[in-house]
Amino acid sequence: MGFRTGVVAIGRNEGERLRRCLASVGVPDLPVVYVDSASTDGSSELAAALGAQVVDLDMAVPFTAARARNAGMAALLSAHPGLEYVQFVDGDCEFEPGWIGTAVACLDANADVAVVCGRRRERFPEASLYNRICDAEWDTPIGEAESCGGDALIRRSAIEAVGGYDASLAAGEEPELCHRLRAEGWKVRRLDQPMTIHDAAMFRFRQWWLRAVRSGVGYAQAWRATSRSPAPLYRREVLRALFWTIGIALPALLAAAVLDWRLILIAPLAWGLQYARLAICHGRVEAGLLLVGKLAETMGILTYLRRLIAGREAGTIFYK
Repeated sequence: MGFRTGVVAIGRNEGERLRRCLASVGVPDLPVVYVDSASTDGSSELAAALGAQVVDLDMAVPFTAARARNAGMAALLSAHPGLEYVQFVDGDCEFEPGWIGTAVACLDANADVAVVCGRRRERFPEASLYNRICDAEWDTPIGEAESCGGDALIRRSAIEAVGGYDASLAAGEEPELCHRLRAEGWKVRRLDQPMTIHDAAMFRFRQWWLRAVRSGVGYAQAWRATSRSPAPLYRREVLRALFWTIGIALPALLAAAVLDWRLILIAPLAWGLQYARLAICHGRVEAGLLLVGKLAETMGILTYLRRLIAGREAGTIFYK
């Protein structure tokens, strides 16, 4: 494999997770760049001690994971201009044995594929309900895909041709990148192969809530960024979140104010029916989180709109 491939890891206060991440690369002498976003736990020093080139982001500029990945790729290619592929990974993930070699072989054999990813799984799904929900999120269809996640091997020529990640996106930067790549005729492929082990370490409701708010911001941003395309991203997610919050509550309030105060009960009745439907499919506690999650996503959507109107850039909402 030689120096055809390099790794870009990004993180913030990942601690032991970062150590596992960098140690799991598994290919001797493979170039590795770690991009740090204002860690206070010595992550930069740890990465340097493990042989990674370290890039410390200037946090005076709003941070996004997309910005970190672009900075890491720029540093990697500056130091190793002959690289053909870049493996991106989040610092809270650990590579499965043999993944990078498998992914490189896929791109080598398929000249029309720009992005290859595999199976991500949660390290401790049994540790909390939130971890278990994350683990279920990683169970995505195999084969040609619309998008990848934060862990993926990407063809350098393809990502450079479309200008890299959109650094303005607070979330959803990977689907947006894949959207542009597919518009240029490239394919995204998900292999039925173990890729990474993720450590969400999510044990508190506040963590889950902030993650859902961040998703709402990302949905709104990505929808706006791709709104002129035939199939804009996250339109369904944005509309679904708004429907189950504002779309239910506002008509009920108006009906109660204009017609009969008892019509305010339309809203809790609709939410109760939706909860019952979700509980049948996912369980009672999960159903509650899915329903409340629409409120968090709506808050994220409205947060983005407020920042857009004010002309302010949207940075990432940290939940760890």
